[in-house]
Amino acid sequence: MQNFVQYAPTEIVFGKDTELKTGQEVKKWGGHRTLIVFGGGSAVRSGLIDRVENSLTEAGIVSERLGGVQPNPRLSFARQGVAKAVEMEADFILAVGGGSAIDTAKAIAHGAANPEFDLWDIWTQKVPLTKSFPVGCVLTIAAAGSETSDSAVLTNEELGRKSGIGTELNRPRFAVMNPELTYTLPKYQLGCGIVDIMMHTLERYFIPNQKNQMTDEIAEGLLRVVIENGRKAMENPSDYDAMSEIMWCGSLSHNNLTGLGREKDFSVHKLGHALSAKYDAAHGATLSAVWGAWAEYVCESDYARFAHFGEKVWGIRAEDEKEAAKLAIGRTVAYFREIGMPVGLKELGIGEISEKELRELSMNATMGGTVKLSKIKELGVDDVYQIFQEANN
Repeated sequence: MQNFVQYAPTEIVFGKDTELKTGQEVKKWGGHRTLIVFGGGSAVRSGLIDRVENSLTEAGIVSERLGGVQPNPRLSFARQGVAKAVEMEADFILAVGGGSAIDTAKAIAHGAANPEFDLWDIWTQKVPLTKSFPVGCVLTIAAAGSETSDSAVLTNEELGRKSGIGTELNRPRFAVMNPELTYTLPKYQLGCGIVDIMMHTLERYFIPNQKNQMTDEIAEGLLRVVIENGRKAMENPSDYDAMSEIMWCGSLSHNNLTGLGREKDFSVHKLGHALSAKYDAAHGATLSAVWGAWAEYVCESDYARFAHFGEKVWGIRAEDEKEAAKLAIGRTVAYFREIGMPVGLKELGIGEISEKELRELSMNATMGGTVKLSKIKELGVDDVYQIFQEANN
């Protein structure tokens, strides 16, 4: 087992009607003037924003709204948020929504605390990030795990580049998690969330150093729970118990608990980021569209690991490791298809992808061919191209 430091400071406020405690939480963590960051009109139409605002008012907290966050959150919108936060002298940023709203709130917090720097320069670490404003969140989508993670992602529309930043300053102070707030999600969005949760665990699972039995058990148990309850939730999105399990798994999958004592390898995310930056495709969908091709390409480097995954997660037992590994990959891809997720690029709804575009995607995923992806098998730009090409067949 490798050395590690576990730090997961986010307070979880879980259960029915917990959004009514938002004001208490903001006050407890030092907020006096709060910018509420959210997406489309559903949060307003459902009355959620009103309930959150009323909770803040009752706690004596001044608040203003900033709606309009889009999936694959935009740098330009985050910059608008920074300007608004500075103008209202905000000292706390509150996200209401899923990963896009939370990542945008994190970006606004960084930018507003450092208004002398351009946000993209902060994001790409051209300038050091040493301070930020506190962030809290009211979660409405179980997916990204941003409510407990040290990471966040933004898309720079001008450059066509989607990039992440990892820092302990990204950790939200609290996360309000009421599974009932997820009931109105379209099934496609629910499926994207299930894939994202699984992928956050799988990206930490398929790595060379696997000498942490406890971490394996946590990861494998989480995957089994997500798979089982994902099926239940797709059948009945108002199943409180199923949505509770999925929501909690989403948080655990990305607070580093499923990867302690080992490296993490987010190569599939890099492929997905290239796709969503270029085509604005749903994040979870881009991951399911390429995972099978990635797994088939790298599995020969460690058939034993894929076979172990197949046994522990899917109950697959075969004497031949290669056979077991292939079966495990097939079962995972079949599950993605079962919950309505694309398992190839042609199913993403982005039209025919040309040879030139596949090459461009490969360059984007590898930072112009300067970065090697994957730890289980090193992937250069040509390897990534072959994976994209296979996913496109």
